[in-house]
Amino acid sequence: MLDFECFTISRALHVIGVVLWIGGVGFVTTVLIPSLKRINDHGNRLELFEKLEGAFSLQARIVTLMTGITGFYMLYFLEAWARYLELSFWWLHLITFVWLIFTVVLFILEPLVLHRYFHEKASEDCDAAFRFLHGMHIVLLSLSLIAVFGAVAGSHGFQF
Repeated sequence: MLDFECFTISRALHVIGVVLWIGGVGFVTTVLIPSLKRINDHGNRLELFEKLEGAFSLQARIVTLMTGITGFYMLYFLEAWARYLELSFWWLHLITFVWLIFTVVLFILEPLVLHRYFHEKASEDCDAAFRFLHGMHIVLLSLSLIAVFGAVAGSHGFQF
């Protein structure tokens, strides 16, 4: 019974992680970036973005890592690796892909490249840099929401 209890706790933590992760992306995409784009003082806009993004970055890293660990554990526990070979589990492929993108961005690209690159681009043309940033967030949020929709429907037996 202990294995099933660990699985249940893992699933609950996984859902909490997804809610905080994708919910955070939703907030950044639909509220934070549009609000920052309305600030006319470009220096202030960039400074405020870096402060807020820095605070959110830690949460994003923690919940993305938690979601990955719990997702891996659930696949292991259910011996569900073969689902990656079935097209009907397209949502599993998509959410894994989205998770990989976020993991690479949060743990590798942002600290090593993107932070400095965005700061340079925002110093050159702040409006263009924020439009690009917003566009990328819209794409990632859209993919994330499609994957979440598919995962919820698919895990409850709906076949697309």
